[in-house]
Amino acid sequence: MSFEDLGLSPEVFRAVTDAGYTAPTPIQAQAIPYVLMGRDVLGCAQTGTGKTASFTLPMIDILAAGRARARMPRSLIIEPTRELAAQVAEAFNTYGKYNKLEQALLIGGESFSDQERKLDRGVDVLIATPGRLIDLYERGKILLSDVKILVIDEADRMLDMGFIPDVERIVGLLSKIRQTLFFSATMPPEIRRLADAFLMNPKEITVSPPASTAITVTQGIAVVTTEGKRDALRRLIRSEDVKNAIIFCNRKRDVDVLNRSLVKHGFDAAALHGDMPQSKRTETLERFKANEIRFLVASDVAARGLDVQGMSHVYNFDVPIHAEDYVHRIGRTGRGGREGIAYTLATPEDGRFVEAIQQLIGKPIPTIVIPGVEAQELSAEDAPRGRGRGGRGGRTGSNDRNRRPAPSREKQAPVAAAEAAQPEVVADVQVSAPVEKPAREHKPRERSRGPRNSERNAEPKERTFAPITMNPSDHGNVTKMPRRDDRHDNDDDDRRVVGFGDHMPAFLARARVAR
Repeated sequence: MSFEDLGLSPEVFRAVTDAGYTAPTPIQAQAIPYVLMGRDVLGCAQTGTGKTASFTLPMIDILAAGRARARMPRSLIIEPTRELAAQVAEAFNTYGKYNKLEQALLIGGESFSDQERKLDRGVDVLIATPGRLIDLYERGKILLSDVKILVIDEADRMLDMGFIPDVERIVGLLSKIRQTLFFSATMPPEIRRLADAFLMNPKEITVSPPASTAITVTQGIAVVTTEGKRDALRRLIRSEDVKNAIIFCNRKRDVDVLNRSLVKHGFDAAALHGDMPQSKRTETLERFKANEIRFLVASDVAARGLDVQGMSHVYNFDVPIHAEDYVHRIGRTGRGGREGIAYTLATPEDGRFVEAIQQLIGKPIPTIVIPGVEAQELSAEDAPRGRGRGGRGGRTGSNDRNRRPAPSREKQAPVAAAEAAQPEVVADVQVSAPVEKPAREHKPRERSRGPRNSERNAEPKERTFAPITMNPSDHGNVTKMPRRDDRHDNDDDDRRVVGFGDHMPAFLARARVAR
């Protein structure tokens, strides 16, 4: 079967031929006819099988008839990462070069004003990550009511990255009358639930067992010590003819550390992870695709959908914590029917993760021997959940390290025996009878009465003020108020000055009323 047999237009078929493709992959051969019919499609295929072309080619034909309006895209493609979104945009440029379709790429790290200008001109294809799309929608820069085709790509990756609530919100903003294309490399129960909620009578297409690896990829694993992993990686690279390779690490900071180590030892390497600015990420990825960089040390941001033609090797410097990530990592090589090699470096503590990967792919990973490196054995015990593993479960409990462990029974037994062996001491205390206190005589409280009416109407009494004695100062003729300590014992209480502090002015003295 050729692309001409799939019912594509002459313009699209010509663009595919110019790109060098002659025969469609299984997922493309089965999905393209149903997409052209307007059916919802649920596609599940392993990575590297051409899922991107299975929806971009028919979308170009469908969108060729029509006109875009300002801020109202006609189709929407949601991608989990910026690199995947940029790659889909390149696919539209390649396959749609003979069709006059406008597209816009909405990803983080780029200017809002540039993206808003594209939306104002009107776009036929909108390719976006969930976060930036919601930002522009909340700013009032985009309307989603005219979207007729929705594509949710790499749905399982969105589940791992926590984008599912955002995707559900975006789908709720779209029109109910639409065509939905749902693609995923794996189909866990949560993804199945979303597919049932988003799709209407879909055509389910599964061309390979979920989470299976390509037969063109040669796999191998070496168990080494944690301290010798960098040396083992360098020896492994030097032992083979490596054209270009991606080296995956679990944590972003390990990406930078390993990259500096490789550069220090003379390797042409560069780093790529999510904390880098978008301009730097794009530049590094373009240099790697142009073979200007031989080794790309990356996090799992490069594990999904990244298509580099003719990449020969993939190295897992760390065993992925999630078994599905192993399938996507090694899927960066051996693409399009080409052969590739994928090696993994494991430590003895990674036994649980290696076992999960082997159960997922349904076969054991062959063991390889690195020249000059002593091989280790995988441990059957669980890997430590400390800071060294990273990922989920990497942190310890809230205050476990600060808690004092409870003593064991063996330690408590001697203490209990010593307490039991001590004789019981009874103090000789003479208890006297309680002394009864005489009952207090209750006196009724006298209520204060105010002045009677006759007293109120009487003439006011003459009020006189108590005299204030002023002591001369020792330094001059200045007088001052008497201090509390200078008062005489024979002073009348009624003649004392009532005030606060040691320097009370005379005009604040209490008045004495003559009765």
